[in-house]
Amino acid sequence: MDLSNRTVLVVGGTSGIGRELARRFAAAGSTVAVGGRSPEALSELAGEGFGTFRIDVTDGASVAAARDAVLARHPELDTVVTMSGVMLLEDLRDPAHFAAAETTIDTNLLGTIRVVDAFTPHLVGRGAGTVITVTSGIAFLPFPPMPAYAASKAGVHAYSEALRAQLDGTGVDVVELVPPAVATAGQEKVNPHALPLDDFATEVMQLLSENPTPREVLVKGVLMHRWAERDGTYDDLVAQRARALAMLPGREG
Repeated sequence: MDLSNRTVLVVGGTSGIGRELARRFAAAGSTVAVGGRSPEALSELAGEGFGTFRIDVTDGASVAAARDAVLARHPELDTVVTMSGVMLLEDLRDPAHFAAAETTIDTNLLGTIRVVDAFTPHLVGRGAGTVITVTSGIAFLPFPPMPAYAASKAGVHAYSEALRAQLDGTGVDVVELVPPAVATAGQEKVNPHALPLDDFATEVMQLLSENPTPREVLVKGVLMHRWAERDGTYDDLVAQRARALAMLPGREG
């Protein structure tokens, strides 16, 4: 992927990984627009020179309105990054967890589908472009305190695979970005091994610029998650990660 002349929309780019990648695409020479829900964050990014658009990926009407606004301002749009996501703890012994599960699936999985559906006709009509979906190492190696998060990201992985197959021959590529724990949005407080955001973004941009662009963008820090089943480490790693269930209220381990 030539990062110097793309027109990129980063949905969910108002904070964390999404915001950093938006800045990296812009620094490389691309035209970048950012979509998100926070008026304050959008205003800040507009001050940095980004095109900004209000979008709530859980609301189909909001996604459609944002699509129309983005394409009116950037008819040459060729790259859509779907970053929006939430990470919520759930205690599956308590039926009240369902609200968190519903929010997680609606945002992470259905939100991705809504955004992809909104922009696929435009990209296919151009005959060229890229959709970048975002999953997680947790899609391949579950983190037991966040079961719906793991399920949602595994779902995005499977959906990305199917999307790539269905778009074959259209000129539209599908790239799956698979982050490990990255030191942003509070991750650094609970995981001392979280990868520094700057290091992560640098490695991601290097991988995206490879020719051909990888189907899965896997920084070194996520390889143990991605290939745990293949490498025979899956059961032991899930057992280790299950110790984190002690962080749930009322649990001792």
